[in-house]
Amino acid sequence: MKPGTRFTLDVAARRTGSVVIGGSPLRLVRLGSAGTRMLDDWTSGSPLTESPGQIRLARKLVDAGILHPKPPAGATAADVTVVVPVKDDATRLPRLLEATAECDARIVVDDGSREPVPDATVRHDEPKGPAAARNAGWRAARTEFVAFLDADTVPEPGWLQSLLPHFSDPSVVAVAPRVRSSPGDGLLADYELEQSSLDLGTNPAPVRPMSKVSYVPTAALVVRRGALVAAGGFDEDLRYGEDVDLVWRLLDVGAVRYEPASIVRHAPRPTLRAWLRQRFDYGTSAAPLSERHPERLAPARVSAWTTAAWALAALGRPLPAAAVAAGATALLSRRLSTSTRDVPTAEVVRLAARGQLGAGRLLAAASRRVWWPLLLPTRRGRRVLAAAYTPFAVQTASPGRLALRIADDVAYGAGVWTGCVRHRTATPLLPQFTERPFAQGRGR
Repeated sequence: MKPGTRFTLDVAARRTGSVVIGGSPLRLVRLGSAGTRMLDDWTSGSPLTESPGQIRLARKLVDAGILHPKPPAGATAADVTVVVPVKDDATRLPRLLEATAECDARIVVDDGSREPVPDATVRHDEPKGPAAARNAGWRAARTEFVAFLDADTVPEPGWLQSLLPHFSDPSVVAVAPRVRSSPGDGLLADYELEQSSLDLGTNPAPVRPMSKVSYVPTAALVVRRGALVAAGGFDEDLRYGEDVDLVWRLLDVGAVRYEPASIVRHAPRPTLRAWLRQRFDYGTSAAPLSERHPERLAPARVSAWTTAAWALAALGRPLPAAAVAAGATALLSRRLSTSTRDVPTAEVVRLAARGQLGAGRLLAAASRRVWWPLLLPTRRGRRVLAAAYTPFAVQTASPGRLALRIADDVAYGAGVWTGCVRHRTATPLLPQFTERPFAQGRGR
């Protein structure tokens, strides 16, 4: 981590005395007096120094997702090759090339378009898929960094200036911008502007499976070329999910970060039929991804205690559900009192409530997206689904947007189940349980 780096505290992190709680998964770190002073300085705007102790603590908190780095400038656009895979979509290419004019090195790969793409750097006589097209592009690159951009994307000005400084940390192998849907006309365009599956939100984060940001799309992604070599590039056997697979393999090489200060616009599908087909296709990738990364993919990762409490509530047993939740709170309080006395009872209760609500959101999302075929046939199951959609119904006054939310989940879930049947696996349908609701650690 480079001296001169400044930091911001994660929006969900909380401090109680010498204890800081945050990250994803939730982590508790007890700081010594020196560590507390360091964190105070960093959150007040002071930069990282060359002190080995500062660097160790900063690394710990950044890796946990409690702090987010703002490194000083380093690489420039001259160090980046833009790789653009294209198939039958050349009309949008000029806008992308104009938006990336600061990069002298740009490689356009024509993946077997019916009408050859003018001035393409590489052309496949027959379509080989996006993975093969991107592999052909980055292997022809000679710069230290490769920026993958789909042909239907347009980076906003300054997009690289927010991404490249992260590579001043040698452990960082890839950085992703925020991919936002381009504004358009109609209900579907409005929905995608707010609910696009490519848009991972406004908060920076480390990328790790089953966390706040569990993947990043390669519709827009900057990667060290050396890391692509080490990871072996994209898996050309995957038609969908090849970007998630690459990102998870890159995590075996180094760190991947999500930086929403950089924005790249992505054109949504033009018709409802094409959009639903895209969501279905995304769902089919869950099964082959689970075969390659069995510990990194599940519809929900939750503690057994919180799952039991929500299951009892769904079964119409509120009192037993409350008793289980109270038991989980008591166990949490006991463990915290053993490890540190700096966490007051009120904070323990708040942590337990946060864990219960977080688990409820994860289970509701899994119910809507993956488990709906199991819930839909029964009256109680339909009630659970109705409860899972209640936040959307309250949030929006538009029945049309709610209908699109349901259609989105149904299409994706149908794809997941179809992929499971094809690959004869149930792994993408099964939750993962964890005994510990958060990890504990000690800082300097």
